Amino acid sequence: MGRGGSVGRITDSQQLTANTFPRSHSDIYYGNAGIVRKTVLIFISKLGFMTTTNDKKVVKEYFNATGFDRWRRIYGEGEVNKVQEDIRIGHQQTIDTVIEWVKQDGNLADISICDAGCGVGSLSIPLAQAGAKVNASDISEKMVAEAGEKAKEVLEDASNITFSVQDLETIGGKYHTVICLDVLIHYPLSEAGQMISHLASLAESRLIISFAPKTFWLSILKKIGELFPGPSKTTRAYQHSEADIIKILEGMGFSIKRTGMTSTRFYYSRILEATRS
Repeated sequence: MGRGGSVGRITDSQQLTANTFPRSHSDIYYGNAGIVRKTVLIFISKLGFMTTTNDKKVVKEYFNATGFDRWRRIYGEGEVNKVQEDIRIGHQQTIDTVIEWVKQDGNLADISICDAGCGVGSLSIPLAQAGAKVNASDISEKMVAEAGEKAKEVLEDASNITFSVQDLETIGGKYHTVICLDVLIHYPLSEAGQMISHLASLAESRLIISFAPKTFWLSILKKIGELFPGPSKTTRAYQHSEADIIKILEGMGFSIKRTGMTSTRFYYSRILEATRS
């Protein structure tokens, strides 16, 4: 789920009727007379259309079904459309930023890392390859299985990486570094705060998280999607204010060390590295 943290059915611009909107991660629709031109705005993360109050159940079911195949393709190396390619590039930029951060300390082979919402292992596997001891988990059984298979193909020795199917709330243990990318988009601020607090309790030294930034422009685009009728007229793609996230981290005894921003045409991710004060 997390990538990741935790996206949807992505297609290039195309003509659709108002009653045939596919379920996707964060789709904004506009048009007239029942015929709309679809453009996709991905705020990061693997988030399907939420037509029920149980966000977690919807996400889990989506990424064990149609969402899995689509996001495995986006995170892979095969041919994709232009929008998917843009998302692939943005996602990889976020991964590269985080890997660069953790490598700069020069102690990667000596630390333990929790990758919460690991998806297909886009971050977990390179970290294990660099020598870190990695505990990776995701809410989707299919994502975890795919990550495990990729690890076997890529790593000569996969003994320093483990994969498990878990919700963020059930992750236990203590880790030098906890990383949660592209997952907070699944939660409103109240729940995101609880998730961050739990992840912070697992981190002995550092917590790295990413989230969909709350900006005026992105908020306007999301509101446009809410104007159209239909059972899946909008998504629960939660954007968060950076100030709110920092306040939560500071309340848990962390201070911001570094920040990063990934911004492509269809992918937006704010990255924060917080260390224990």
